[in-house]
Amino acid sequence: MTPATPSAVAARVTAHHRDDRRAVHRPDLRHAAVAVVVLDDPARGPGVLLTRRTSRLRDHPGQFALPGGSLDPGEDVVTAARRELDEELGLRLDEEAVLGLLDDYPTRSGFVITPVVMAASGAVADLRPSPDEVSELFHITLGELDVEPRYVAIEESPRPVVQMPLVGHSIHAPTAAVLLQFREVALHGRTTRVDGLEQPVFAWR
Repeated sequence: MTPATPSAVAARVTAHHRDDRRAVHRPDLRHAAVAVVVLDDPARGPGVLLTRRTSRLRDHPGQFALPGGSLDPGEDVVTAARRELDEELGLRLDEEAVLGLLDDYPTRSGFVITPVVMAASGAVADLRPSPDEVSELFHITLGELDVEPRYVAIEESPRPVVQMPLVGHSIHAPTAAVLLQFREVALHGRTTRVDGLEQPVFAWR
């Protein structure tokens, strides 16, 4: 299969945001945003940025994640995602870079995560990950991202745990759920819901 072009990705994400996006209204949960950045690297082509959190972080140390975090007072999800992207990777994008939002994903650890999809051009090597937050930075090309997910049954939940086999590891939800929906929407133009997919027990805290 021919990888999706950046223009096709942009059109599909924008259409999903406009016509199909599912928002979750849970006042009992804190709101967070993550940045799904499609970076068109001159050597590797377009791909999504993924980080691995440092072992020194209090929350979810060592786990794979998209740049993001909780909303500050008065922030909307787009502002929060752009701020976190700048803080974590030194990548500063304006609002014109935003293609749209994917579905909200409620987590076991007490958040509703809104994925904000953005597009940018530049070399991965020019990014400056914060050593306080990021231990590794990955650029997953759109072709590499187009893998089939795995679903694992666990005793603790009737919902299947979703895994995405990427960068030599099994990436779990919530990151796997966001990447899976991005794959379905942006690469294939399919409306696929992921809020019913489970996280592994170690991520419930």
